[in-house]
Amino acid sequence: MFNNYLNDNHSWKTSNVQMFWGKIAPADHVVQIYEDDTIFMNSLFGYVNTGLLEGDSIIIIATKEHIQHLNLLLNKQRYNVDALIARERYIALEANETLSKFMVNNLPDKKRFDNCISSVFKRAQKNGGKVRAFGEMVAILWEQGLKDATIQLENLWNQLHQKNQFSLFCAYPKNGFIHNEHDCVDAVCSTHSKVIVGGSLTSSEIFYKTTAATA
Repeated sequence: MFNNYLNDNHSWKTSNVQMFWGKIAPADHVVQIYEDDTIFMNSLFGYVNTGLLEGDSIIIIATKEHIQHLNLLLNKQRYNVDALIARERYIALEANETLSKFMVNNLPDKKRFDNCISSVFKRAQKNGGKVRAFGEMVAILWEQGLKDATIQLENLWNQLHQKNQFSLFCAYPKNGFIHNEHDCVDAVCSTHSKVIVGGSLTSSEIFYKTTAATA
């Protein structure tokens, strides 16, 4: 699926994982369309691990299963997850529960979204460092066939960037782009500043490009 998108231009670059996530800008909005959960979780862990090493606060809005998997990976690297949570250096929220706080008639309500997410950022910003956020809510909406709601939510995240300095990582499973794949990939990727490949590269490399909208 993603191969067709790759062939659209030749502006793709390769980076070391730690270098890529270490240089991510506060205003960056990165997306990955991944082939399987192992690839996705490697990317998510790289994003979170680099942030913690640099003193950033982390906000994760993901499914219960992905939160549990991430916590396991962090524990294996000898992070004290409970201590990070207590200090609000690491805030993990269940994606479906969070969606329920601002979705109205299958569309995100801007005021409710701002109130819900801004309160989380205030907690994370108390530590004084930069903030990194990961959001899986868009992937859930996309999987439910709520394409317009997905793009609206991506744009609400972009609007939030204008008020708060933070980097944002989103990820979608590849199997959600079966029909009209090229148009769908373009629609999602155009709301992001960087796209990273979710295919089978080595675990130490990231293949990425800057989108046309922000190049």
